[in-house]
Amino acid sequence: MLFVYGRILSHWLVNTVTSDKIFYRLVSRLIKYQMVICYFLYMAGVMWFILTLKKKMYKYQFGQFAWTHMILIVVFTQSAFTVANIFEGIFWFLLPASLIAVNVVAAYFFGFFFGKTPLIKISPKKTWEGFIGASVATTISAFLLANIYGSFQWLTCPRKDLSTGWLSCDPGPLFKPEYYPLLPWLPWTEIAILPVQWHALLLGLFASIIAPFGGFFASGFKRAFKIKDFGDSIPGHGGLTDRMDCQMVMAVFAYIYHQSFVVPQDYPVETILSEILSSLTLEEQQILYTKLGQILQERVLGRD
Repeated sequence: MLFVYGRILSHWLVNTVTSDKIFYRLVSRLIKYQMVICYFLYMAGVMWFILTLKKKMYKYQFGQFAWTHMILIVVFTQSAFTVANIFEGIFWFLLPASLIAVNVVAAYFFGFFFGKTPLIKISPKKTWEGFIGASVATTISAFLLANIYGSFQWLTCPRKDLSTGWLSCDPGPLFKPEYYPLLPWLPWTEIAILPVQWHALLLGLFASIIAPFGGFFASGFKRAFKIKDFGDSIPGHGGLTDRMDCQMVMAVFAYIYHQSFVVPQDYPVETILSEILSSLTLEEQQILYTKLGQILQERVLGRD
């Protein structure tokens, strides 16, 4: 937890929470040496594990050791991507989560009324009719939901600090409508489409074609341990974990897609300065400010 979530923290985030200099310096040092601290904490855990090995229990202990890492990789690490998506803007968390919900409901609906052809053996109730119908419904929903969510500024603004309250920012070109002309005989002469809606189509395709395999994986896992559901909080539909199996796969893809195809490669000056200042203490920031002033002054005098 310290390693994954510590990467999200930075000096300027901490600076929004406290004005106490001593506490700020302490947290700044922890952030600076975070990877080293995490590594030695992990090695301490490995050493502790080795020192507690007992005869006739080796297989059980190494099994528990393997399960611990499996849980960290499958559950915790993927959950961290969900948190990262929220920091990029609630839009990038809410839209993928909504698409999974739409896909599950649509698959159940089309499978119940039209399903005849089995899709996969480990989940006998899944049908091709439900899979194809849900894919079409999810893709269309992605295009429409992106327009609805994108019209709310507080959903599109990235979180830059740990303060609370509604966000307000320049939404950027992705969330500014572009107008496309329609056929002259239609009642509307043009239609407004947000550029992010084209990205949403790809998210919808992934949510309808690849993400369901997260559910198939969970179905196979439950079959292996001869259990029907992970819980019973929702009568007839299992527990909350049964609703989250595809969300984990979707959250990782949403983060990777956003970083690869949405985040601009040419960073503005504000972003570059923010990244530089995030690794400096307040004293170091003041020194940097003074040095920049001196360099700019020397260049102005040199031109004169």
